[in-house]
Amino acid sequence: MTDRTLPLIIYVPGLLPKPEPEKHHEALLQCLLTGLRRVDAEVAAVIEKNEGVFELISWTYDFYHEHRDISIDSEAIAAVLEQRGPSAADVAEATSWRRKLTRWIYTLGDMMPFLIPHVASERMAVHLRDLLRYLGNDNGIAAQVRRMLKVPLQSAALAHRPVLLLAHSMGSVIAYDSLWELSHDQRDRAQVDLLLTTGSPLGQRYMRRRLKGANKSGYDRYPSNIRRWKNLAAIGDLTALDREMANDFTEMLELGLLEGIEDEAVLNYYRLNGDLNVHAEYGYLVNEQTARTIVSWWRGLNLKSRQSS
Repeated sequence: MTDRTLPLIIYVPGLLPKPEPEKHHEALLQCLLTGLRRVDAEVAAVIEKNEGVFELISWTYDFYHEHRDISIDSEAIAAVLEQRGPSAADVAEATSWRRKLTRWIYTLGDMMPFLIPHVASERMAVHLRDLLRYLGNDNGIAAQVRRMLKVPLQSAALAHRPVLLLAHSMGSVIAYDSLWELSHDQRDRAQVDLLLTTGSPLGQRYMRRRLKGANKSGYDRYPSNIRRWKNLAAIGDLTALDREMANDFTEMLELGLLEGIEDEAVLNYYRLNGDLNVHAEYGYLVNEQTARTIVSWWRGLNLKSRQSS
């Protein structure tokens, strides 16, 4: 059962094939609820009871025409649910000189794109290929993906439901572009009360120059339907090379398009087959800082509701 008057959390995943929607939704929600229970058991219970509060935008099947076998991740998900925080080994690996050196090399590639083919790992090359496919809107795939997000945003607006848009990695690009189109191309009333980005590449120079509205100026350059923006970036995350959005999108504040934008570094501890993956969506969703952000937003809405009644 679902109370359609409750706030709505919409989740947009990043690149690469994901498990079948029901299994993916279940795994993501498990991670989110585990983190929430550690911070505020009451809010976690309400979200768990009302299945429509957490909505997944399953766009990757349309993009890749395949699903990822959930069993590949099951053991790692179970382990991260049991672990309450990063171990000393996790911190040491995330902050190692090797990772810092790789980060510096990738940052150099972001500043001078002609270097990218020379510094990109195989995994980075795959991501770049998929990113270019999205940016080129091959066979209308990018427009289709953005429509998948716009529909629930518009439905929430009609139902007057506050929305927290939670976007991971490439999902943050899809979220940003969708919100820009709703603001300028469609002039829609859909609003996002809080945009929560995790492991986002939006701060990269290469990405900022290719966002919707990047060739415009002033109000026309940015979405106008975000109340607040919180960005979480894991230490050692090579996708979130620039961990601070506030300095890259400060003009949105100056124009009055945002009430606030906040950046926070976090420590993730998800391991797949023993290898630390600080960028993994499951790690971000179970992270205590993600939970604290959601609880603060949820409780703040209840407070505003009581004050206005």
